[in-house]
Amino acid sequence: MEFAKGKNPRLLASKKTKLTVGLRRLMHTAGGWPWQLENEPRKMRGKALSGKVIIVLCIACFLAGSVVRSWTSTHHTLQKNDDEQQEREFPIIRHHVSKQLAEVRSDFDPKNPSNFVEGKSVDIMEEVTSTHQAIQSLDKTISALEMELAVARTRSIDGQNSVERASTNHSLQKAFVVIGINTAFSSKKRRHSVRETWMPTGAKLKKLEEEKGIVIKFVIGHSATPGGVLDRAIDEEEAEFHDFLRLKHVEGYHELSTKTRLYFSTAITIWDAEFYLKVDDDVHVNLGMLMNTLARHRSKPRIYIGCMKSGPVLSQEGVKYHEPEYWKFGEEGNKYFRHATGQIYAISKDLAAYISINSPILHRYANEDVSLGAWFLGLEVEHVDDRSMCCGTPPDCEWKARAGNVCVASFDWSCSGICKSVERMKEVHQSCGEGDDALWNVDF
Repeated sequence: MEFAKGKNPRLLASKKTKLTVGLRRLMHTAGGWPWQLENEPRKMRGKALSGKVIIVLCIACFLAGSVVRSWTSTHHTLQKNDDEQQEREFPIIRHHVSKQLAEVRSDFDPKNPSNFVEGKSVDIMEEVTSTHQAIQSLDKTISALEMELAVARTRSIDGQNSVERASTNHSLQKAFVVIGINTAFSSKKRRHSVRETWMPTGAKLKKLEEEKGIVIKFVIGHSATPGGVLDRAIDEEEAEFHDFLRLKHVEGYHELSTKTRLYFSTAITIWDAEFYLKVDDDVHVNLGMLMNTLARHRSKPRIYIGCMKSGPVLSQEGVKYHEPEYWKFGEEGNKYFRHATGQIYAISKDLAAYISINSPILHRYANEDVSLGAWFLGLEVEHVDDRSMCCGTPPDCEWKARAGNVCVASFDWSCSGICKSVERMKEVHQSCGEGDDALWNVDF
């Protein structure tokens, strides 16, 4: 190998010989070592080391000790500085994790009097439930903090480019839920029917946001000719009601998957909410029941709530809901994986953050509800199948309301929304609504 690197073997051998001879002479001059080299007899010499050699050895030992001590001190200092930097950068994570771990340990503390009743341990099932809840809470805390860190990085890169804002100094707003009502340019009458029934307007809408943390916005993009008559009409409506979220997106029926992806990516850069919900503008919603439903799942990480279904994959061209990539789902006639129906569904903050972070590489299928389900398919996500989110219109939702089971949402499956919603939204609201005071009395 040395020869391959360009070094002459003979020259190396010669240098080695000269070095050996030089060492021999040095040892002979210094008075010799306590042992002999090579073939010399192995016997102890009686002659002591010279003073010069002893001094040289002492100096060498002192220098070696200084180097080791300096390295050890430097390593300790660097480690201490690194710990301090982590404490500065991630104080919230350390605080939350330490708090949650303390709660878990307390459940197993034999000195804790709450764990014993009259000398007997509390029922084992209560201990298991308590421990499970503590671990579940810790899991949610860690998941949320990890996502917050990732989202913070994303916001600093492209948060300002995802939505039109009046000011570049727009601050992040706290909320419990952001409700995005998917709408189109041609749906002005639908929007009015929603405002006249289940969606507050004006000062009540502002109060709902400030006191309850419930944000409600109609979600819409732009026309193919920005600044045209369609965009101006939305601008005028926004000036009157202040209830729109405008996306940098060209509206179109075949672009719903893109719009959905952009909605979640945009909403999370404006509002720091626990849940993000999408609903169509021809669906009736009882906001009080919706808040109660979401509140039941707020302690869990990675929640996907809706009416879960598994419809057929339509391969025939020209039919409604045709899937051009049907071949990805197996043989012809197969069904989709379980996913929430597109009329209404909610996801937790960490899932919205996941969409925002991975937006450029999330594949879009023809149907937006299928696309959303596909994005979560390979993740540890809890699918909550809540049938109160897909009640029928009267008499179905009316019978359930009389029985005390008020529905979260109502629509007609045959129309993928309330059939003739402009004319019938008030009827559904009067028959199946929870009452105007229900929302304000909800404590979550």
